[in-house]
Amino acid sequence: MASLKEMRNRIGSVKATQKITKAMQMVAAAKLKRAQEQAENARPYATRMASVIANLAAGVSGDGAPKLLAGTGADQRHLIVVATADKGLAGGFSSNVVRAARDRINSLIAQGKDVRVIAVGKKSRDPLTRLFSDKVVKSFELSEHKVLGLPAAQPIAELIAESFEDGQADVVTLFYSQFKSVISQVPTASQLIPAVVEGPEALGAEPIDLNGAVYEYEPSEEEILETLLPRNLTTQILAALYENQAGFFGAQMAAMDNATRNAGDLINSLTLQYNRKRQAQITTELIEIIAGAEAL
Repeated sequence: MASLKEMRNRIGSVKATQKITKAMQMVAAAKLKRAQEQAENARPYATRMASVIANLAAGVSGDGAPKLLAGTGADQRHLIVVATADKGLAGGFSSNVVRAARDRINSLIAQGKDVRVIAVGKKSRDPLTRLFSDKVVKSFELSEHKVLGLPAAQPIAELIAESFEDGQADVVTLFYSQFKSVISQVPTASQLIPAVVEGPEALGAEPIDLNGAVYEYEPSEEEILETLLPRNLTTQILAALYENQAGFFGAQMAAMDNATRNAGDLINSLTLQYNRKRQAQITTELIEIIAGAEAL
């Protein structure tokens, strides 16, 4: 059984850990506010761009449609982009996204598809490299960027576009964690190529009433889409990274709050055990003193 000194040392160690988890919780809470604002501010921009593309795509069909919109017409080569965090101590935040991507990759392999993987974040790179070492073609570390922005998203978008243009991918799917609340982050799969075109109502935007008028575009819809679709690719990736960042800080804050409360419960339990043991030791010593005095 542990001595009183060992129990005091353990209580002190748990208290020190509790201070660390409490500090990490406060830091995550402070960073969450800004990250949540970035994620929420990016949503309307991404929604409006998708709405514009949907309106343009309505007037484009056949061979004139850009490849990023129409795709290659095949479904054999799949590029899976998995975005997680660079750091841990956030519960199952990153592992949930990796699990969803892993299931999709295994399903595609079982169907005889050619699969390639791009890992964004250390917490996706390490497990995916361990599971699919021959399929991970590139990894990105977000910690290289002090502030998350376009410089973080552009290299990823350029690699995706390059892989598609080189014929290495027919379908590109992005896996990330959509931020719902501090306690809710949902692993999400979003198809980037071919671009998924939805109407304004599906995107949450108000439909435009033209009162019977017809838009004429200069240059043509095809030329506008050729310029807009690569930008939309970068926008979607950046929006997903913002969602990931907010979700990570939310998950970390919740995880550190749980760890702090668990440490408090453990301290209370250890303190109770310590006091009981100390009381028993004192009682034993008193009995020995009394017994010795009576013997004299």
